Amino acid sequence: MATTTLTADTIRQTIEENDIVLVDFWASWCGPCRSFAPVFEASSEQNPQIVHAKVDTEAEQQLAAELQITAIPTLMAFRDGVLVFNQAGALPGPALAKVVEGIQALDMDDVRAQIAAKQGASA
Repeated sequence: MATTTLTADTIRQTIEENDIVLVDFWASWCGPCRSFAPVFEASSEQNPQIVHAKVDTEAEQQLAAELQITAIPTLMAFRDGVLVFNQAGALPGPALAKVVEGIQALDMDDVRAQIAAKQGASA
């Protein structure tokens, strides 16, 4: 599966309607973004069950600001609609593969329980 382009209008629905969504925040002028692009594309072909999406931070400046993207490339991963990974910097292929494996292995009931506990503690 090839990567898909997300916008402010499509990101929420994409995250909510898919089990796992990886989002690459990038810009055309960014060298590390260009070097990460083929790694991300290869991951999309190796993991067709996972949505691999890209957000052009130049075209979607408001969305990038809302998601507090301060460096690019930034990779965010969502599982069952929950943000489970957020890291700036270009990852090499083996590191991205480990991130994907880790996300697939998550016990989402445990993740939701941890989130609920944190929210209860901060309330």
